[in-house]
Amino acid sequence: MSSSLIVGTRENETPALMRAFCNEQSSHPRGSMMLNNYFPVLLFIAVGLAVGVAPMMLGRLLGPHRPDPQKLTPYECGFEPFEEARMRFDVRYYLIAILFILFDLEVAFLLPWASIVKELAGNEAVRLFGFYEMFVFLGILVIGYVYVWKKGALDWE
Repeated sequence: MSSSLIVGTRENETPALMRAFCNEQSSHPRGSMMLNNYFPVLLFIAVGLAVGVAPMMLGRLLGPHRPDPQKLTPYECGFEPFEEARMRFDVRYYLIAILFILFDLEVAFLLPWASIVKELAGNEAVRLFGFYEMFVFLGILVIGYVYVWKKGALDWE
């Protein structure tokens, strides 16, 4: 295989990836180390797969496997299922879930500000700016919460 077929290489220089597959000796001092840099990544992937797959395989191979009709029946939170699994849910479940995610993410934006609040208080130039910036953010959060409350989105009945 000719290295001139690879775009971006010189006529006498073989790319490191091609050398690895063709078992050629490295003519470039850094060429042999190119694939060695990926060894920790490959090792990390292999260990991750082993940690994830090995317990499942060991449990399957070493654990008891005695299925019976009672074990194979479906259940819902310890009760026998009484309706079809694909029944329709009330839209309020989804509305409450979306509102929770919305307000939870907004509160998560407080963490970066809280981590630098001491630095903001120590710097005279941005002390009031940092305070007012968070005051505006919390104000918008409260306005949104009041709006949702007044619209009745938090009422369950």
